Amino acid sequence: MKSQIRENEVVIIKGLEVGPFLSNCYVVGSEETKEGMIIDPGAEAGLILKTAGELGLSITLIVATHLHADHIAALAQVKEATKAEFAVHEAEGAGKMAQAFHRMLTPFIGGSFRSPPKPDRLLHEGDIIKVGELGFRVLHTPGHSPGGICLLGHGVVFCGDTLFNYSIGRTDFSGGDYDQLMESIHTKLMVLPDETRVLPGHGPETIIGVERKWNPFL
Repeated sequence: MKSQIRENEVVIIKGLEVGPFLSNCYVVGSEETKEGMIIDPGAEAGLILKTAGELGLSITLIVATHLHADHIAALAQVKEATKAEFAVHEAEGAGKMAQAFHRMLTPFIGGSFRSPPKPDRLLHEGDIIKVGELGFRVLHTPGHSPGGICLLGHGVVFCGDTLFNYSIGRTDFSGGDYDQLMESIHTKLMVLPDETRVLPGHGPETIIGVERKWNPFL
């Protein structure tokens, strides 16, 4: 995964691979205002906070693309340290499916895992997330989980576990639905411009045009 992207010196994006499941966490900020958000704080809260500090960002928002434990294991610690708002799609919630997944993965993540705090903001399809002067549109992309989302803006789509480099999210966990995932990918992601950068929840980045042409699942 490319560790840092600067587009026209306006958007700062720093990618971190964290935890035993090698989840991608993204620290995103405005070059102008130095406001920032963290997407999917999956583990290693200290590293995430240190990175935000090195980038000079004041974190005002934490967004979870979904509530699987490998994407939110550091959420409670990061929220405590930053006092940032926590946002997740309304369909994800903190229901039984998320709790069951947490119980399954906790032994692998380690004893430091804490259940996620109650969301400060529930997201919906089409919502705009503001970070300083930057704006990212919420795309509801269920299939991997009921409330899975992608965030689109500034030539980049953060897609959680919906779409990967030459792969797609798995659908065999509770709440997963293969047909729903494929519909999400085709109607929300494959309609984007070829050059749109795809920053997934695991593995290296890619672009929409490459996935449209070469992804064997599509």
